[in-house]
Amino acid sequence: MSEAIKMLANEKNISVDALLHVLADALVLAYKRRQGAAPEVEVSIDPQTMEFSFTAYDVNEDGEWVNPRDDTPRRDEMGRIAAQTFRQVMSQKIREAERDRKFEEYANREGDIVTGIIQQADDRYTLLDLGRVESLLPKAEQVSFERPTPGDRVKAYIVEVRKTAKGPQIVVSRTHPGLIKRLFELEVPEIADGIVEIKGCAREPGHRTKIAVWSNDHNVDPVGACVGARGGRVRMVVNELRGEKIDIVPFSEDLADFVAKALSPAKVTQVIISDDATQADVIVPDNQLSLAIGKEGQNARLAARLTGVRIDIRGETEPVGGEDDDTDYEEGEWVANADTGTMEWHAADGTVLTQEQWNAQAEAAEAEAAAASQQTAVTEEAAVAAPAAPAEQAAEAEPEAEVVAEAEAAEAVEAVEAGEDKPSGAGDA
Repeated sequence: MSEAIKMLANEKNISVDALLHVLADALVLAYKRRQGAAPEVEVSIDPQTMEFSFTAYDVNEDGEWVNPRDDTPRRDEMGRIAAQTFRQVMSQKIREAERDRKFEEYANREGDIVTGIIQQADDRYTLLDLGRVESLLPKAEQVSFERPTPGDRVKAYIVEVRKTAKGPQIVVSRTHPGLIKRLFELEVPEIADGIVEIKGCAREPGHRTKIAVWSNDHNVDPVGACVGARGGRVRMVVNELRGEKIDIVPFSEDLADFVAKALSPAKVTQVIISDDATQADVIVPDNQLSLAIGKEGQNARLAARLTGVRIDIRGETEPVGGEDDDTDYEEGEWVANADTGTMEWHAADGTVLTQEQWNAQAEAAEAEAAAASQQTAVTEEAAVAAPAAPAEQAAEAEPEAEVVAEAEAAEAVEAVEAGEDKPSGAGDA
């Protein structure tokens, strides 16, 4: 009998003591199904001989167990109903013991990494087979462009372990920043040994991740340890993350230096930290400005999360604070009319405008601004064209002056010839 108990315990992967407690509970319930059973009973089992004894008790008015007596039934006295009850309760208790053991196994593993095989995937969640249990990968914890394929083996981060009536429910994630740390612990022995520490991690799942590393041994380069020979270590992490880019920067206790390194690969000229150490003004060369900001601000956003400060980036030639904005805004508020329910503008000077009046004023102001802009453009065109007029007139008058000069010269020649002919003719006469 004891060998059978041990074999059953090994098969169900539970301890012998737990199985004996299950057996005792099942015998108690089976005893209470027989006729003439005492109100309460206590079952004792000898683990060596597997002999059991029943101690019956009465219950007084105060709820205390009194009048203990031996009431161990013979095997033929239990009856068919009691035997059936024993089998049902035994099976139920064994399943409960298995669920409790699985829950205890994974309850302390929150924040750990597991490897599972994709069993099923739909629009709500994906099921991963972890061996003896299944885990749940919700849609919110999946990378947006990853398409789970049944049969694929993936690594996931345990976020939560819930205890339910059907057993432990393990919730895992592929987007949690802790997944990056655990993957590096698997690939980098220096991190597993505590020589290199990951001080911070900022992640946009599926796109890019920045981690800050620190070495407790000055002879060990933290960045080089994480990258590995020819990038072999970090490449393994990138492959597991389906090509997600990873930036590894050295951690620094100097906040300004840390901010400058967090913005890599951009080169930083100067970092100015505010007095309360919550904001950093970063100056970069003009040709590095777009690189420092990143695509859609991604590089600056990740650097701000990694360092924990607000980062403002500007070029070397950009004025501090940007251009001044001289726009004046009217003071007031929009209030709903109690009678009509329409919105009305209540200005600070007491003026009340309906939505239609406000829109009409806005359209008039826009038209006036457009007319003023058009008038300015016409004036500028006239100013540009004005200096060219004298030159054009001079160019047009130049041929006319030449014609007049030629005519005057011809008349002068004719006059001279006429003057010379007159004296000669008079003499002959």
